[in-house]
Amino acid sequence: MLHFSKWKVLGIALVLIWGALLAFPNAVSDGFLGVKPDAPISQSAEDLAKFRAQQDAAEGSWWPGFLPKNKVNLGLDLQGGVYLLIEFDEEEVVANRIEIARRDVTEALAPRGDRPLIASTREVNEATGQLEIRLKEPAELREAMRRLDDANPPVEGTISGARTFDITDRGGGFITMEMTAAARDALVSDSQGKIIEIIRRRIDPDGVKEISIQPQADNRIVLEAPGVDDPKTLTTVLKEAGRMTFNIVDSSETGLTAALNGLVRPGYKLVEDSDGFPYLINVSPIVTGSDIATANPGFDADDNSRTVDFRLSGSGAKRFGDATVKYIDRQFAIVLDDLVMSAPVIREPIYGGNVQISGGGFTEERARELAAIIEAGELPAKLEVIQERTVTASLGADAIRAGTAASIIGLVLVAVFMVLAYSRLGIFAVVSLMINIILILGALSGIGATLTLPGIAGIILTIGMAVDANVLVFERIREETRAGRGAMTAVQAGYEKALGTILDANITTFIAAAILYVLGSGPVSGFAVTLAIGIVTSVFTAFVITRWFTSIWLHWAKPKKLKL
Repeated sequence: MLHFSKWKVLGIALVLIWGALLAFPNAVSDGFLGVKPDAPISQSAEDLAKFRAQQDAAEGSWWPGFLPKNKVNLGLDLQGGVYLLIEFDEEEVVANRIEIARRDVTEALAPRGDRPLIASTREVNEATGQLEIRLKEPAELREAMRRLDDANPPVEGTISGARTFDITDRGGGFITMEMTAAARDALVSDSQGKIIEIIRRRIDPDGVKEISIQPQADNRIVLEAPGVDDPKTLTTVLKEAGRMTFNIVDSSETGLTAALNGLVRPGYKLVEDSDGFPYLINVSPIVTGSDIATANPGFDADDNSRTVDFRLSGSGAKRFGDATVKYIDRQFAIVLDDLVMSAPVIREPIYGGNVQISGGGFTEERARELAAIIEAGELPAKLEVIQERTVTASLGADAIRAGTAASIIGLVLVAVFMVLAYSRLGIFAVVSLMINIILILGALSGIGATLTLPGIAGIILTIGMAVDANVLVFERIREETRAGRGAMTAVQAGYEKALGTILDANITTFIAAAILYVLGSGPVSGFAVTLAIGIVTSVFTAFVITRWFTSIWLHWAKPKKLKL
């Protein structure tokens, strides 16, 4: 128990060195744990980002690039930023799914070979998830039911095999498709997960920002963006549905004039561009946003203006290429959320799937936003921000200062108690406690965890818990010493007898922390993370580091009796 081989010593040294390297970047930033001075309020969002980047570059310019350089991520309550509570309409999610089902029905009941068209009219009740179909020939009921059954997918996210729609023959050539309750619940739950992922890809396409996106209830999402000063930069991006389509334009004067007078030809609709110019487009798109593989801001080679460049996926590129062959010299519109972004004329077949939106007068920021929106994909439903808060960084700085003061005071009081109660062994425990704090900061930096105000409370709690294992061991050693055992034997027995109690206590606390992390959110999760990390590092420092220090001293000083 008190023998440490060279391999054990090497392993301990590597853990301590790596933990110190992970924690060190937090000590060289402006202020404790990376709190930087505020940028001028007059700066734009783009200039603010550059300001932060310059600060980070200045801080780490001397630090070798191959060493860890991540700091502890600060939560919204410490760093300041924006809090948004977002809601989406469940009925809109269902209505959009019914719209997809209506297109599937049209395709399923379309004529095949010489067979006549089966579905002549359809009536949709989107609010209740119902789709009513009237057959052209009631005698075709059996064939229609077979085709509809093939087009009826299983409920998403389940393994029961249940279908999304109940299909009912109402007689007289009428068929009703109604979404099941299980399908509706699964659709809403799946949509919430998709929305979270789309929000993350829109706001943080590179995955480098310290944002937190958590579900709340069935149709709400909490977004916390530390370091963001203007909530409008987020709400503008979030409120766009991101539905992109490529539609053929009816450029004939007669068709457009009739549409403007209220006589829109079947299968077409009127949309406008940002200047209010009308376009009569075919409602059946050539390709949609789901066919887009990548999107990036770019430049027009002719006038060096801002553009949005994107590349279609393999199947989308083929459909688009075939359409440019079929509709040569025709105009097609690139439509985003019912707004025409660009309407070029097809002069020649376009293969390869590379498309560019130009002529929109985009700023750099707007081109970047549009690229993120297009690449992230279409939202299952439009979002509404129902609560918005901006937290100032000064509150975070005050909280950090208070937390730092509390940590130092707690550390000093614990150190005084341990030294007075356990003499030399108490000194070893205090040194281990300081190492424990360094390892906690290193672990938080290394895994990219976000430190919140409750997280600081978790660290302060860990300071008290860290010496708990030492107290158990030292009291066991004291009992063995009183029983007449020598120094080496008493220490050996103390650690052996205390090990089971230490593991039981810390494992049960770790389980509680894990439950808090799984079931909690936001501040509760932050507290659970620091508590769990603190438990692991506390056991390591108390049972390994302190024991190592004690073993070195015992083999060097060779005392016959311990004075505790």
